[in-house]
Amino acid sequence: MTNVLDQPYDNQNVSAAIVAGSAPAHRIFENDTVLAFLDIAPQGPGHTLVIPKSGVTNLFDITPDDLGSLLQAVQQVGKQLVVARGADGLEIQQLNGAAAGQTVFHLHFHLIPRFAGVPIIPHAEAEVADQAELAAMAERILKGADLGRDR
Repeated sequence: MTNVLDQPYDNQNVSAAIVAGSAPAHRIFENDTVLAFLDIAPQGPGHTLVIPKSGVTNLFDITPDDLGSLLQAVQQVGKQLVVARGADGLEIQQLNGAAAGQTVFHLHFHLIPRFAGVPIIPHAEAEVADQAELAAMAERILKGADLGRDR
């Protein structure tokens, strides 16, 4: 597939390291092709990233089949987040290229549980969360369903 935005994949990015297991992450879903984990600088409680395990930079680099699998996981994890967090809604963000705000050049979807009347923290203002708080959040989310197994 042609790289529409001419951004080569950097296999040293943090998402690649998380997939490889060389960087820590609070994982809440995983199968053969997709991984979901809590964002280290959440814009709201339960902010989760869903990524393909393959090294693709943006939406234009992924194969249609892999995109289908990724979107199935986005839907599954999104439902779990809404239920586990008791959210009123779910914001899904997906950015392509630096001009669009992408800062990690590994395709990813942001899933942010939303609550009526509660604004999210702007991406540029989000702070790195305490690891114990992230671990507790991951545990609460995982208690909501058995996301780690294919159905």
